[in-house]
Amino acid sequence: MNDDASLGPVERLHPLFLITGLGSSMRRAGGAFAALGYLAVSGKWAALLFVAPMLAVILVAGLFIYWRHFEFRVGASEIRIDHGVLTRTHRSIPFDRIQDVDITQPLLARAFGLARVKFETGGSAGAKEEEGILQAITLERAQALRALVRARRGVVDEVPATAAAEPQPIYAMDLRHVLLAGLFNFSLALLAGLFGFTQTVGQFAGFDPFSRRFWLGMLAAGSPLLDLILVHQIIAALAGLIVLVLVGIATGIVRSALRDYGFRLDRSGTGLRRRRGLLTLTDVTLPIRRIQAAIIGTGPLREAFGWHDLKLQSLARDETTKGDHIVAPLADLSEVATVLAELGWRQVGPDIHWRRVSPAYAWSFTFAMAALAFPATIQFLFVPPIGIAAFAIIFILIAMRWLAWRRTRYALDGDRLLVRRGWWRRRLVILPLTSVQSVDLTENFISRWFGTASLLIGVAGGSGFSAHGVPALPHDSAHALRAELLSQF
Repeated sequence: MNDDASLGPVERLHPLFLITGLGSSMRRAGGAFAALGYLAVSGKWAALLFVAPMLAVILVAGLFIYWRHFEFRVGASEIRIDHGVLTRTHRSIPFDRIQDVDITQPLLARAFGLARVKFETGGSAGAKEEEGILQAITLERAQALRALVRARRGVVDEVPATAAAEPQPIYAMDLRHVLLAGLFNFSLALLAGLFGFTQTVGQFAGFDPFSRRFWLGMLAAGSPLLDLILVHQIIAALAGLIVLVLVGIATGIVRSALRDYGFRLDRSGTGLRRRRGLLTLTDVTLPIRRIQAAIIGTGPLREAFGWHDLKLQSLARDETTKGDHIVAPLADLSEVATVLAELGWRQVGPDIHWRRVSPAYAWSFTFAMAALAFPATIQFLFVPPIGIAAFAIIFILIAMRWLAWRRTRYALDGDRLLVRRGWWRRRLVILPLTSVQSVDLTENFISRWFGTASLLIGVAGGSGFSAHGVPALPHDSAHALRAELLSQF
């Protein structure tokens, strides 16, 4: 370890961090703002006028103390970050341990010419998030640090001086594809979340499409559509569902535009460089040798149009602190094959010998859902519309499970395991056997009754220690597959 004499001069975060850091500071104080909202709703204005300025002073003072006591020094072979007041931490990061330097520019920071820098190391998953991050330095200094780290590791910084000098990307999205990806970004989970919102706070927020008050405010009195909705409760429920679907689609489009605008994937040195974002620009490099698995996703509608997404599971983390990197949000199979070829991986061909899992995968779920028929019947006797909706949901879930069983298959393809699952959320996992960290055989009283077991395959990276699985295998097949995977260790 080098001593202080070998390090460069002390550097600090840019003073404008006191402004750009307010957003993250306010997010961490979300509970305090909820208390302010409670005081406002309760009409306790005197307490609100006393607490609100105190909270503002505490936030600003906390940012100033953090900025005042945060220092970093760049040496010939390491960078040292010192921070903390009562407990002072001195963390040294050798350049040869840094996999790459990720640069992020939120909207306000971009207006001031600042950037957030993250040093991606092999120990980032277990270290505190702030210890390898410079929250606000000038963009020029951030780019210089990245070039310095890459040069020390023997990697040539291939960032061109101008955009016109850049080579053709491996994958890119124009605005039309970004909006189209948002159209396909709608999910059942989002629909359930919107429904829960309307049922809990929708009445107070003025957004409850399942209520008569909402439609009285939205439509002119005496219109045929309004009369139809108010008279027929089922029509009102369908109208409310349509409204939620439209809101969900709009939300998906906005999310995709904010996140994936200007999406571009390039080959850079020993990794894949991804840039994207409308308000927050991110520039992340994913080292190829740290990639553990590839996940190709699609759905019934997307697959009908030939669209897929490609996610890489890696030991490195992206700007959301997760190790699941979207490298192609909306791509056809030829574009997916192009990205996989950059990794040195072959595409999944039509000659794969797929093995189907046991029908117990669907039967066990069917019996479990059938147990809900009794409470649904009670609901139907007392509140018929809710009972009908409950039976419809049970039927849809069972049907989707059987459709998923028809698609759930696995295959050993040389040096990799392929697992295909799902019907609504269709996933194809490409897992090199060298990435397998553990293989667990699991069963419960239901699976034992059906004579099946499931395999959980642990892989480093992703959101923590991720597990891919092969469900509902006959006992003999489960043990044979487990033994074959373990033999590759």
